[in-house]
Amino acid sequence: MSTPRRLLAAGFAATLTAFLPAAATAQGNLTVYCSVQEEWCRPMMQAFERATGVRVAMTRKSSGETLTQIRAEAANPRGDVWWGGTGDPHMQAGEENLTAEYQSPRMSELHDWATRQAQQARFRTVGIYAGALGYSYSAPELARRRIAAPTCWADLAKPEFRGEIQVADPNTSGTAYTMLATLIQVLGEEPAFTYLRALHRNVNQYTRSGAAPARAAATGETLVGITFLHDAVAQKVNGAPVEIVAPCEGTGYEIGSMSIIRGARNMENAQRFYDWALSPEAQGLAGPANAYQLPSNRTAPIPPQAPRFENIRLIDYDFARWGSAAERTRVITRWEREVRAGAR
Repeated sequence: MSTPRRLLAAGFAATLTAFLPAAATAQGNLTVYCSVQEEWCRPMMQAFERATGVRVAMTRKSSGETLTQIRAEAANPRGDVWWGGTGDPHMQAGEENLTAEYQSPRMSELHDWATRQAQQARFRTVGIYAGALGYSYSAPELARRRIAAPTCWADLAKPEFRGEIQVADPNTSGTAYTMLATLIQVLGEEPAFTYLRALHRNVNQYTRSGAAPARAAATGETLVGITFLHDAVAQKVNGAPVEIVAPCEGTGYEIGSMSIIRGARNMENAQRFYDWALSPEAQGLAGPANAYQLPSNRTAPIPPQAPRFENIRLIDYDFARWGSAAERTRVITRWEREVRAGAR
């Protein structure tokens, strides 16, 4: 190459480099598996990129699907951080040695429920938000059909709700698994399965996503959607004519969690994201993203629409038991055999 051409090529390369984001180039990459709604995943990743210069590749899947993926990739992990989704699958991942132990320096800033969960998991996961289980219903449709407003779990098994309820599939959804575990703790296992068989006759669809039934109730596609209450609140805030119910018998709750995947290729950036995601600034992104969970950092802003635990009859949810892989497999297998396979 002639000298003028070499100089021209060098000048072009220098110009191109000047337009590249220097911090991103210097700080490397991160792959995050996100298990909350897409509308919250995206601004979280964008904010972390802006704050650190780390380039984030994000995939959104439900918590059950993400656990399956992490298991499948265990010999050659492709993800670095699993952010969001119900805590039970995160606990199971930790039990199966699929996630790495890490104690963030921000642990002292968190609510007790978040630190207790981290301790139970031997610091292989940590709570980032919490939310109670319940359901919502379409008020106009209920009035049109002249059905009495449901207030309890028991109401949803009544004949007037035949074919009118949506709930997720516990194989893919942490929300639905939390419902199974909740009903067993509220009613006892045998009465819970009797109830689930009755509820099955009223279910028109088992969705892949735990939040989907809230959207279906909001649009009138179904009369009732069983979800976490914050998912229903998001629909109501957007103008949907739904009413939200925390069941009278009592209900369980999730601790949405975050874990570092064992064997992460970008471990330093994974720990950096972990610390950042526990900060009040990062957790403050929830409200603007229409996510109405309770944040785990004690100083993070709480969206005013968020359902408060003090206003809900909560059970003493046994996260250690229901976060066990053996218990999850046993209960879902029984549900498939005795409930899902049954006639409607």
